[in-house]
Amino acid sequence: MRAFILVIDGLGIGEMPDARLYGDRGSNTLKNIYNSYDMDIPTLISLGLYSIDNTYCDTKNIRGAYARMEELSKAKDTTVGHWEIAGVVTTQPFPTFPDGFPPEFIQQLEDAFGVKVLLNKPYSGTEALKDYGAEHIKTGCPIVYTSGDSVLQIAVHTDVIPLAKLYEFCSIARKLCVGKYNVGRIIARPFTGEFPFVRTDDRKDYSVSPPSDTLLNNVSNAGLASVGVGKIEDIFNFSGLTESYHTHNNAESLDKTIELAKKDFDGLVFVNLIDTDMLYGHRRDVFGYAQALEKIDIKLAELMIYLKPDDVLYVTADHGNDPCHKEHTDHTREYTPLLVFGDKIIPTNLGTIKGFDAIADTIREQLGLNFNSKSLWDKLTK
Repeated sequence: MRAFILVIDGLGIGEMPDARLYGDRGSNTLKNIYNSYDMDIPTLISLGLYSIDNTYCDTKNIRGAYARMEELSKAKDTTVGHWEIAGVVTTQPFPTFPDGFPPEFIQQLEDAFGVKVLLNKPYSGTEALKDYGAEHIKTGCPIVYTSGDSVLQIAVHTDVIPLAKLYEFCSIARKLCVGKYNVGRIIARPFTGEFPFVRTDDRKDYSVSPPSDTLLNNVSNAGLASVGVGKIEDIFNFSGLTESYHTHNNAESLDKTIELAKKDFDGLVFVNLIDTDMLYGHRRDVFGYAQALEKIDIKLAELMIYLKPDDVLYVTADHGNDPCHKEHTDHTREYTPLLVFGDKIIPTNLGTIKGFDAIADTIREQLGLNFNSKSLWDKLTK
């Protein structure tokens, strides 16, 4: 028996009631893409994506159960979203730095690096390269910036600072980011070429470990396979994983997931599909986002062919990232979809579910592990 979780990173389906507190009033990732581009996503639609409450009420020929998920954690970032999907609700959000990191922390960072840093502001990553890439090449100083999320990002040209040195800088920063500076992730952002510079696929995240056991730990402790694909290893700092496949894009992640589905094992496969967020949401590229969803849809149909009778597929998201939102280029505080498919699953509207952690409880019950009262298994299987 197996559970497959596919997280389409940044696929929100409408602002949550507290979205205004995050500067996200009016955000609706799915609706704004839908209104801008005639998407061809028949598989996602057949699983109920357009049938979820407050979407498009298209309830014809639905093959899966579907719900609208409301995040309990007071955040809108990747780490917290994935942790909640895996059963850990974050009550104390990670710190953010809307004015950049304080001078005393930057001094610590520079002393440890042995070199000055550039920028130190909330910034779009691509804009940081445009505005500071040339100065970085001239001075050899790494570019340090943050965003609306709890992150510290370090960008370097790999001809100026080798990749291994960049990773060393990130490891140093991770050790320094404690207490009030305990950001959720340190992100290595290597780039190359001449202006306009291009990011490479060698991004690496340095996350804090979850504060308690997650679904991944529960599964692996039970002697089952607990497999991460994509950036899952980064988000959970490898905690609870029995296998991990670090992929660079959605195509690689989906191909690896299909490859795993063809094998015989019991347990969990947890997949992050990053392109919708990293390449298109943050860059406010609505057409790129729509085309990424279409590519996911094609591979999703292929994956479903290889599911075994006891397998269950859970398609969801970790937060929103509305490519039409103009107030900022960060994530957006939105509801997320939950689409559930398998031979045992009864097509049904589950309404609005409070807490992404209901997914973890449902999978625990599916796999025969201890679970809490938020499991949806009875409703899914009747």
